[in-house]
Amino acid sequence: MLQRKRPLVAGVLRRVLSDVFGIDHDPVVEVPPQRRLGDLASPCALHLARELRQAPRAIAERLVECLELPEGFERVTVEGPGYVNFHFARSRFAAVMIDAAPVVESGASDAPAKVIVEHTNINPNKAAHIGHLRNAVLGDVLARALRGLGHKTEVQNYIDDTGVQVADVVVGFLDLRDCSVADIEALPEPFDYVCWDLYSEVGRWYEGDPQRLELRRRTLHALEAGEGRRAEAGRLIARRIVARHLATMARIGVDYDLLTHESEILRLDFFVAAFEQLKETGAVRFEESGKNAGCWVMPLADSEEFQGLEDPDKVIVRSDGTVTYVGKDIAYQLWKFGLLGRDFEYAPFRDGPRRGSPLWKTGPAEPDAGDGGAERRPDFGRGARVINVIDARQAYLQRIVRAGLEALGHDGEARDSIHFAYEMVSLSAKTAERLGFSGDSQLEMSGRKGIGVKADDLLDQLEAKSRGEILERRAADGDGEAGEEVDLLARQIAVAALRFFMARATTTRVIAFDIDDATSFEGESGPYLQYSIVRARNIRRRLREEGLAQEVPGSRVATLPAGVWSDDLWDLVLCASQCQEVVERAAATLELSLIARHAVDLAQKFHAIYHRHPILHEQDADLRDARLAVTQVFERSLEALAEILGVPLPERM
Repeated sequence: MLQRKRPLVAGVLRRVLSDVFGIDHDPVVEVPPQRRLGDLASPCALHLARELRQAPRAIAERLVECLELPEGFERVTVEGPGYVNFHFARSRFAAVMIDAAPVVESGASDAPAKVIVEHTNINPNKAAHIGHLRNAVLGDVLARALRGLGHKTEVQNYIDDTGVQVADVVVGFLDLRDCSVADIEALPEPFDYVCWDLYSEVGRWYEGDPQRLELRRRTLHALEAGEGRRAEAGRLIARRIVARHLATMARIGVDYDLLTHESEILRLDFFVAAFEQLKETGAVRFEESGKNAGCWVMPLADSEEFQGLEDPDKVIVRSDGTVTYVGKDIAYQLWKFGLLGRDFEYAPFRDGPRRGSPLWKTGPAEPDAGDGGAERRPDFGRGARVINVIDARQAYLQRIVRAGLEALGHDGEARDSIHFAYEMVSLSAKTAERLGFSGDSQLEMSGRKGIGVKADDLLDQLEAKSRGEILERRAADGDGEAGEEVDLLARQIAVAALRFFMARATTTRVIAFDIDDATSFEGESGPYLQYSIVRARNIRRRLREEGLAQEVPGSRVATLPAGVWSDDLWDLVLCASQCQEVVERAAATLELSLIARHAVDLAQKFHAIYHRHPILHEQDADLRDARLAVTQVFERSLEALAEILGVPLPERM
């Protein structure tokens, strides 16, 4: 893996500060505001002036006098009031960029600790909608970033197959429409679309006679017990819906290692084990009176994190004996950290698309699974850190899960229980109108009311828009032929458009998805990144057609004269060298928009030099090789970032 220069510089300064001044200080290293000042700079002398009781410039001059210049650097200077500035030996540094392993290389770290990322988590009661796509994309980009940085990463998708939403669809089929389980099995695809309409219909049916809600309660008990016709219908509905959800996510390149079914948490008494621990430690208590009479609650009034709430006590087990979401979540979180003392059964999931390694589910193998269960199973759970990708509205419940771990004495695991929160998604008025919704404002989703845009419908529209753009551009170039190649490219552009749009916005913003903005070939978009990489590849293709070298080796780059590196070429090399640092910062802060913005910045710098520094017809061999080296560095760096963002890179646009 490429050795990043900023930590190297910090390490050199740290050692000199210790040797010369006898202090332990972690110096800041940053990029100077002007290129003439150098490539990296540290204000450590200014920060230490008061402590050392010396002028900052005197401290800086002493540091420069004593430090050993790191490899790949040409000189170090003192600038301004006391900045220590480092200047790269440009040709040698560019050669390192050429010869190094990919900027972000899978498996590069030897850290054994596992990170568990849980994302998507769509209730298996209806089709996925656009809001679910943001969750899945953010979770997938995070998992790709962690794996790219060398972390052992396990991706889980929690299937709430015993919840209210599934119960309502069961009621809809069995009681409202008087279907048998065989009737449900025989319904054609898309089954999730059928359930989408039925789910909102059941809500209106309940409103017509509130006594019908008793059917929901009976169904919930049946689902939790796992017995009877209602439970059988629930299992069938969940299985068919999950298969459809997986197919939707496969369209955008999202996959998983494990599907964790809530029904298995209940069947194996995971909550019973967790509940016993909670009772033994006094973390929950039984309420004899009041509005929570007959319930087991977690009292949180004494916790600083929950002070000021009107009712800080959280119900864990309801008076009718059913377990709340947060109760099951605490048990699940304990299992993720290997703290529950029991494990699931596992079997391959056979009903969805398979990409790469097998997809596993919790639960026994299907009776007709044959010997497929003999496939080698990974060791699931036992994570050192757990990141739950759940929208910002669930922040309170996530805090309670952490409080449950703390109450059980697992303070470290509570700190490593991380809620990756994000704001919701709506549709721009223009896109909503295109998808059949009228109105002048943004469209917000409501599954209960049946208002929203199904994920597959949105993807279909993105593909259609992309296909039209491709055919229009090719017709203008005299190439109007359509076929499988155009269909594939349309799918690639649609995926890039959607994934980049979801990743580019900061997670604290509610975003309004706009099809025209997302599919633009210019500006901050996925198709813009695709166009950039195709343009770089076309340079090498033309070189090949002319019989010229398509790549320049690092040994040649190291010998190039310093004068070939104009500042704009050098800026692109430096931008590429920062890719890993950006990915590390994004993964650490859960602000994945940093990766998207850096990818755009890299592409913009490339487009800026594309016309100013031609390669094919450049007669000066040194200049041509320097420009080709920069193109190589750009192409490989953007490919690495695109892989993390999940942006497919076509050969032609």
